[in-house]
Amino acid sequence: MDDFQSLVGRLLVAMPGIDDERFEHAVILVCAHGPDHAMGLRLDRPAPGVDLKAVLDKLDTRAPDSASSRKVLVGGPVERERGFVLHTDDWMIEDASMPFGEGLAMTGTREALAAMVDPFAGPRNSVLMLGYAGWGDGQLEDELGDNVWLTAEADPGLIFDTDYEHKWSRALATLGVDPAWLSGQSGRA
Repeated sequence: MDDFQSLVGRLLVAMPGIDDERFEHAVILVCAHGPDHAMGLRLDRPAPGVDLKAVLDKLDTRAPDSASSRKVLVGGPVERERGFVLHTDDWMIEDASMPFGEGLAMTGTREALAAMVDPFAGPRNSVLMLGYAGWGDGQLEDELGDNVWLTAEADPGLIFDTDYEHKWSRALATLGVDPAWLSGQSGRA
């Protein structure tokens, strides 16, 4: 596959009429992408009834009351019990943090959770994700060919902001696309 184009660090923006309701109006940050796999984190779906303070309390990790206002996101349908901290790369753990894209990293440790609420030593921006979106060999490329996803530049302002309800339309706007222009029908010319 000499012409393989990695999408690491880019956004996948779901087209209307996507055949999988789990991804309706989804905005997914691609964290890993190779010829035989892809992995991403959904940026726009808060987990119902879950906040950062509740998670930290359950793990016996001290958290300020302000952590109760921070949503935990459903990163995708795969391994929903597994947590990932998506964060800026100004905070990293050697051999545990996976840097990707421009200025981003992902860490799946308790230390990363504690760092999320440390205003002095933690990352500038962070969000806890439960689960991830995954694609097997050629699956994402097939979906792109079937016009299931648009791709966009990943803007940290969009990635880490908390306006989850409008994230999809704002991601489309970065491409100059008004959601009203899009059809739920796909096809090939």
